[in-house]
Amino acid sequence: TGKMNREEAIKYFLSNVAYDEAGATAEVERYMAMPGQALGYKIGALKIKELREKYTKELGAKFKLSEFHDEVLSQGCLPLSVLERKMALWAKSKE
Repeated sequence: TGKMNREEAIKYFLSNVAYDEAGATAEVERYMAMPGQALGYKIGALKIKELREKYTKELGAKFKLSEFHDEVLSQGCLPLSVLERKMALWAKSKE
């Protein structure tokens, strides 16, 4: 069925991520209690990666990774649609 129990998930986590057992257990239990949080985190990470790739190509030599990261983080948590508009304005200012 593809489902893991708690112990299997902890073992999987330990074999794939550089955490100690206490850290892996805490992460697995957090994901068990709040699965939407993990999903939200991953969706956000994928969107940031997409935006980084887009603006790396569009801006070429004008793209500075540190500036991109500063801009992504400058206003804290944002809905992804707002982040996309914000980053589009940032990229336009770099042209």
